[in-house]
This record gives sequence, C-alpha cells and structure tokens, in this order.
Amino acid sequence: MNSPIDGADLLLILQGAAVTLQICALSVLCGGALGLLFGLLATGPVRVLRWVSAVWVSAIRGVPVLLIIFFVYFGVPLLSPGSNVPEYWAAVVALSVFASAYVSEIVRGSIQAIPRGQFEAAEALGLSYASRLRWVILPQAAKIIVPPGIGFLVILVKDSSLVAVIGLIELTRAGNIVASQTGKPILTYLIVGAVYFVICFTLSSLGRRYERRLGGGARAPKLGETISIFKGATS
Repeated sequence: MNSPIDGADLLLILQGAAVTLQICALSVLCGGALGLLFGLLATGPVRVLRWVSAVWVSAIRGVPVLLIIFFVYFGVPLLSPGSNVPEYWAAVVALSVFASAYVSEIVRGSIQAIPRGQFEAAEALGLSYASRLRWVILPQAAKIIVPPGIGFLVILVKDSSLVAVIGLIELTRAGNIVASQTGKPILTYLIVGAVYFVICFTLSSLGRRYERRLGGGARAPKLGETISIFKGATS
C-alpha cells in the first residue's frame, strides 16, 4: 500500500545523511593520517619501509571496498571470538582502511611532483630529512594534494553507501527504508540522489575556492626563497 512521503520520512533521510557525513569525516581523519604516514614511507630513504608502504597500498587497492567492509564487520569477530564490532565503527574502520591507500598515493605523487632541485637545495643547507619535509617539501606538496584530495573525498562519500549492507542506517539505507514503507521508490531515490548531489557539489565548490585562495597551484620557490623560508621558520 502506497503512502505519501511525509516529514518523518524526510527526517529519517536527513538523519541518514548526517550519519554519512559523520563516518566520512572520521574516515578522512583516520585514513588521512594513516595515508600520510604510508605516503611519507613511500618516498622515504629506507627501502624496507618503501616496500611495506607499497604492499599495503597494493593490497588495499586490489580488493573492493565492499570486501573490506565485510572483513571488518564479519571477519574480525570470527578472528576474535566473543567480540562484536558495531555497524557504525565497522563502517568507520573499513572506510579508513580504504581511504589510507588512496591518500597514500596522493601524498606520494604530490611529494614526487616537487622539483628535484628543492630536495637538493634543502639538503645543501644541511637539513635533516625530517626538516626537509617539514619546512620545504610538505608546504609545497600540500597545495598539490588539494585537487585530488577533494576528488577522492567525493568518491568516499558515494562509496560510503556500501555500508548499508551491514545494516547501518546511513543515507542509502534510510532511503531503502523509506522506499519500502511508502511504496514510492522513484521519488525516494530521487530525494536521496539529490542529497548526495548537494553534499558532493558543496565539497567540490569548497575545494575550488581553496585552490583559488592558494593561487591555483604550487609554485616551486627558487633556491634563495627556500633558504629564506627555512631561516624564517627557524628564527
């Protein structure tokens, strides 16, 4: 029996959207930190650590995100009998693992995009590897990271719909519930799609504004500028 989509149904969809934003925000924070670590390892001087980073990225990128969700939600309790992973945190952990591999590649590519002369100039100043990253390389790489980072964030928001399979009532799952209750799947999914569009369009717009504030890209400073940057930061 069909019933109209009322305020309670719209509220459920909006609550699902809020859950989607929450799990994506937490996944970006956790996965971003882990991805930054693996990205730095991938460009570091230690060969073993570069190999570890490459294995991690290849393993995560080589399997569907849905499989990662299943492993965290169903596999972890099997590996640790008696444990239970709530749907919310299973989603956060799975999406964080998924995000870490892609963020790692974004960080690695951004660092490698910095002209080699910047590394050589910083090394000529006698800076340690950590100081070269902190004062010279990462400030420039941060500008390059923004465009692909925003693009991946949009992908993450859309891929978060897959956590509906474990029962978490996020945006897509809320849409499924409303569609089954009202018998109006077309209208319901149009509303859900519109909410996804608003979220992704907003993120893309903020990313473009941030790029414009940064001047539209990273410009590699000259050797003299590199020296000035370091002296100003350490004075």
